[in-house]
Amino acid sequence: MKPAMKLWALLPLLCVMRLGMSADAPVPPSGLHTKAEVEALIEKAGTAQPDWWAQAKLEYPPTLDLGWNKAPGGWDTNKNLGQYVWSVINENPAKWKDGAKLIHHTLTVNQKDPAKLKQSMDALAKMYHDLLLDPARAAYWWRKAGSSGCGNCPVGLADCYWKLGNKDMALDVLQKFGQPQLMQVIRAWAEVGEYDKAYAMAQDLLKSGRPGVKHWGNLLNGDVCRLAGRYKESMDFYQKAIAPPIEKGNDNTVTRATAALAAVKCYELLDLKKIPDGVYKDGCYGYDSIVTVAVTVKNHKIEDVKVVDHHEKQYYASMIETPQRIIAKQGVKGVDSFASATLTSEAIIQSTAKALSSGMK
Repeated sequence: MKPAMKLWALLPLLCVMRLGMSADAPVPPSGLHTKAEVEALIEKAGTAQPDWWAQAKLEYPPTLDLGWNKAPGGWDTNKNLGQYVWSVINENPAKWKDGAKLIHHTLTVNQKDPAKLKQSMDALAKMYHDLLLDPARAAYWWRKAGSSGCGNCPVGLADCYWKLGNKDMALDVLQKFGQPQLMQVIRAWAEVGEYDKAYAMAQDLLKSGRPGVKHWGNLLNGDVCRLAGRYKESMDFYQKAIAPPIEKGNDNTVTRATAALAAVKCYELLDLKKIPDGVYKDGCYGYDSIVTVAVTVKNHKIEDVKVVDHHEKQYYASMIETPQRIIAKQGVKGVDSFASATLTSEAIIQSTAKALSSGMK
């Protein structure tokens, strides 16, 4: 993790906050579907080639080991498949479909090795989920691998079911985790609208005494309260997350909590009716850099949100999905971050809040 850049100045404190209220239950982005309908969507997508298949290229270095073996001698994207995916594919959107085609190819290469075959299936599911925003194909391959998710998205299958329109299927996956001490799992409960469950788990985590939990546990509780529309409580938690003494390793947590505190102060008073037509820009620190957005307002509606400047690397599809969520919500309230690129996604949400706030009359 690179050291945090200088924090952007806190916005002036806005006064009227909604107390103790829960947000309306969210609806899956694709609407509501029965389990049978979701199963049919997954089977149809998983057993058919994507419509972009013929245009994607199967190109990779001839020295690349397609068996997921670690190359000796440190980082080498010409030999190590995982490193090639990380640096060459993930950081280059123009290669995302080519990357998926390559991992499809490794299914054949590794078909006689169950462990490596599973690794290929997990990697393929993660590409469909994180890069290509294709939840049906992601679900198909995670299920083939016998996984609920992988990497920085351990509950990716639950997210797929939610996006495909079935909350009960998503909850079935989440319930198998019991009471895990994973931020990603707790946030997933909140994203599907189970705020009380998410809050209870976040509180348990805060009380666990784990190293550093004083700060990042409060940050997590603040996020859950923010998603539930409980802004006063979220501000209290964010304030605790930045309170000294700062425990070792929590510099980035303090950066995130400070930015979240400043942004959430805007949420309740943001009113599109008071924002004239125009393009409003602002930025906030993400994972590697300041992420600057341009928000277009027309006829008192958010017409577009674009990331216009950044130096992020592992941002996956957060720069596509997060703006889509903001436009769909017509604001920043209740918009959760993209699970696999949380820091970049949060920067987009917070930058949008700052930009809209600057346009208020």
